[in-house]
Amino acid sequence: MTIRSVIRATGQYLPERIVENSWFEDKVDTSDEWIRSRTGIERRHFAAEGETTSQMAIRAAEDALNRAGMSADQIDALIVATSTPDLTFPSVATMVQAGLSLKTGFAFDVQAVCAGFVFALANADGMIRSGQAQRVLVIGAETFSRILDWEDRGTCVLFGDGAGAVVLEAAEGERGILASDLNSDGSYREILYVDGGVSTTGNAGKLRMQGNVLFRHAVEKLAETAHAAIDKAGLTPQDVDWLVPHQANARIIAATAQRMHLPMEKVILTVADHGNTSAASIPLALAVADAAGRFSKGDVIVTEAIGGGLSWGSVVLRW
Repeated sequence: MTIRSVIRATGQYLPERIVENSWFEDKVDTSDEWIRSRTGIERRHFAAEGETTSQMAIRAAEDALNRAGMSADQIDALIVATSTPDLTFPSVATMVQAGLSLKTGFAFDVQAVCAGFVFALANADGMIRSGQAQRVLVIGAETFSRILDWEDRGTCVLFGDGAGAVVLEAAEGERGILASDLNSDGSYREILYVDGGVSTTGNAGKLRMQGNVLFRHAVEKLAETAHAAIDKAGLTPQDVDWLVPHQANARIIAATAQRMHLPMEKVILTVADHGNTSAASIPLALAVADAAGRFSKGDVIVTEAIGGGLSWGSVVLRW
């Protein structure tokens, strides 16, 4: 029998503070209507003062473990996808490991910006398939509100904070991760980046983005990577039951679904309530849909994302 990486449970955490679009109206030249019409975003969550990426990741991990009926000591490895770590080092993953009182196994971060969770999921799948781990906790967590320029209306209205998690477990059968497709091209760095860092400015910096250019790349590359992963899985777009995309922009999601010939009824959308939570957006969307009972056993699900780098990729799995 084939060993696959099966999602046993999902988990989520969103900060208590909810920020409606109207909050930005006295800060930048924007409006609720402008934001909704161009992005589909209505509100987002911002971390409280002193609330960190690792704290949110721990809450999402605890939720996933509870839903799986597992204890932390049953986890062999822990991967956190994030671009907004608490500190330069140690990794957020080791902080989560300590927060869960997990003394065994190993933990590390993956940094591929908004594509981070897809990259982390593919890495976890590889470790399970190779026998290096039986159960892996994969988390996406971000506090993007800490790196936003509040005078840039093209970026500050887009992002939110939060964390999502999945418990992956080795199992025999047809369910689980079927295929993945990962890509990057560093020549597109100027399209989406943060203008600070340890070896340059010595501070965290602020997010910078060429929105119109990124939009075009996103639609093209997301559809391409989704088709590539579907082909690797030996499936066709007609076999797909659900698309769970990176929640960056409702127009990008709709255009990508159209290129994949998928009706919007098959697309999980959380962007209106969460905004763009970067590496947290896909696991949050999975958790929201899972909690609502939208997935059925055996459903084919495609996740895809694109982020700074540029880095982009997709994972096809059977629920």
